[in-house]
Amino acid sequence: MMLDAELDNPLTDKKAAPPPPLRRRRVRALLGGTAVLAVGAAGAAYALHDGGGSNTPTTSALPTATVVRTNLTTTANVDGTLGYAGSYTVLADGGKRITWLPREGAVIRRGERVYGVDGRRVPLFYGKMPFWRTLQSGVSNGYDVLVLERNLKALGFGDGMTVDRDFTYATRRAIEEWQDDIGVPQTGVLKVGDVVVQPGAIRVTKVKAVLGARTGGTVLTASSTGREVTVNLPVGQQGMAVKGAKVEIALPGGKKATGRITAVGTAATAGSTGSSTQTGQSTETATIPVYITLDKSGGAGDLDNAPVTVAFTSAERRNVLAVPVTALLASGDGGYSVNVVDATGAVRSVPVRLGVFDDDMVEVSGALSPGMKVQVPKS
Repeated sequence: MMLDAELDNPLTDKKAAPPPPLRRRRVRALLGGTAVLAVGAAGAAYALHDGGGSNTPTTSALPTATVVRTNLTTTANVDGTLGYAGSYTVLADGGKRITWLPREGAVIRRGERVYGVDGRRVPLFYGKMPFWRTLQSGVSNGYDVLVLERNLKALGFGDGMTVDRDFTYATRRAIEEWQDDIGVPQTGVLKVGDVVVQPGAIRVTKVKAVLGARTGGTVLTASSTGREVTVNLPVGQQGMAVKGAKVEIALPGGKKATGRITAVGTAATAGSTGSSTQTGQSTETATIPVYITLDKSGGAGDLDNAPVTVAFTSAERRNVLAVPVTALLASGDGGYSVNVVDATGAVRSVPVRLGVFDDDMVEVSGALSPGMKVQVPKS
């Protein structure tokens, strides 16, 4: 019959051509794990039964990605400031004349000159408290003696000296050797003001004294040489700041660094929104200080008071199933699914529930297992 012939001939009846493939809807993740829908042409994903609404398996024409079991972390980025840790004040006894001063930014380590008075150098020793009395033969059971002997040993003096709390003849000999090395009279006695005692190496932040002036008061201020990032974290996000937790830091110039939270402040500072502040706004914008030490200071160079961005972990999921975010399909009921491709190339839709987002990966749960293939759009 003519009618049958015409139906079998695609050239005479264009209505017999198959319906165009549906377009795939893609999902993009926003910070915090929220998702929004964006429509894009990704090719044929599946076809629908007439009136049934269920998926008819088809051969996959799209690239695929593997369902993996992994750990996912969601981060929150907060601005901070890179500087140097610690704040120290170097004092000098009065009555002497300043004859040498360091430059600002100079790093001074154990045994090196901090400043000069009356033509002699005043070096740096490491310790938790300054010397408060003259150390000489007969002094015993003193923590200050212990600090003195530790420093002399560290500088290579006192081979036969026992490091303890007693000032012995060996201690005196070690002081004399050290005094000879730095070019001062070999008295075997250490007086208050002969050295500067600080917890470790220092970096000069501000020189207060003036060459030629009489000593008395502050000579300079300093910091440690350790790099530190300070973040004013909104109080509402303080749960992310856990002492010892690891963070990632974006440095100026595109460099990356890692660090650990060393301290979290307990006193909140009220935020300021200007002269038009409304009641309650300052508490809503209150922050607490968080201090972070860099794992490797070298990557930060000499940057000081520089802006950085710190990525805090806001959520972490371990040993979960994950797929690329672009594999997600938005369902009509507000849910999500992925198209699973089997070994023959057949495609079937599998509903999934979403968990945390980590860059371009998302946690999923449903009738999936590691190693399965899911469709993703062509790049």
